[in-house]
Amino acid sequence: MNYRSFEHLSADTQEWIVDLPDDLGLIVGIPRSGMLVSNLLSLHLNLPMTDIDGLREGRLLQTGERYDGEVDFTKFSKILVVDDTVYTGSEMTDAQSTIDGFDLSADVYYGAVYVDEGSERFVDTYAQTLAFPRVFEWNMMHHDFLVDACVDLDGILCRDPTPEENDDGPRYREFLSTVDPICVPSVKIGKIVTCRLEKYRNETAAWLDEHGIEYDELVMMQYPDKATRVAAGNHGEYKAEVYESSDAKLFIESSHSQARTIAMQTTKPVYSKEQNRMLQQGYLNRVARNGRMSIEAVKSDPLRYAEQFRSDPVDFVKRASSVFL
Repeated sequence: MNYRSFEHLSADTQEWIVDLPDDLGLIVGIPRSGMLVSNLLSLHLNLPMTDIDGLREGRLLQTGERYDGEVDFTKFSKILVVDDTVYTGSEMTDAQSTIDGFDLSADVYYGAVYVDEGSERFVDTYAQTLAFPRVFEWNMMHHDFLVDACVDLDGILCRDPTPEENDDGPRYREFLSTVDPICVPSVKIGKIVTCRLEKYRNETAAWLDEHGIEYDELVMMQYPDKATRVAAGNHGEYKAEVYESSDAKLFIESSHSQARTIAMQTTKPVYSKEQNRMLQQGYLNRVARNGRMSIEAVKSDPLRYAEQFRSDPVDFVKRASSVFL
């Protein structure tokens, strides 16, 4: 599962600039995700930008002082039309067909930051080849693959309860019924997998229905009360068991520690919202290798590491923890 965040997109777009045609005059974004790329390029290159409708109507999107007022589009000799990604090529082909009908005098180039292997033919320029399956931070919760995913609830679809709200009683029930969503997916989720207790199914299902969150299955913990669940301490293991026994291809988890447990027990891709990274086999191998090397280092010179801990225990714990992140 290839993953790209907003941070990746910004860096990859900036690296792409050196391969773009010279003397560009205008950047055109293909709505919606292409507008992310057009904004980045417009800022980096200090060029005006618009969308496809703006190109047809001869108007720019709101810009800084340099481009205030009317703009003569016939003065642009080179125009770059961009999207974030090309997979089947349908959207890029549609954009090309539409723009061909504008009878522009400028040379029009087409590009995308990420293209699938074999989709290079649909563009004139691209930043990277990125194989499918892939997921982006900006469309993760609105992509059709969610039907083949397991999704955490608290921390993903709504915030976590505060300690005061999490009383396993009336305050918690009020939280379940009144908490605002932080994300409402526009597509159906395969499995919502939550550590909420089964006894709160009615409140949870009613809240999901109220906010229009569609799903195939709601999986909840079977413990009788919060104290028993906390004593068991197996949140990540429970989610890993559900994920492993399903056909789901991705688990979207809010807690990084639970995400690591799920990934290590299933060796299937897990997205950690807390760390904004995709945990998969390469990451797991690196964590295991770093852990083994650290243990061997301590064994080889235990007095040195004991002295480091005594001199600054906080710094020692931070550096030791970083090995396993």
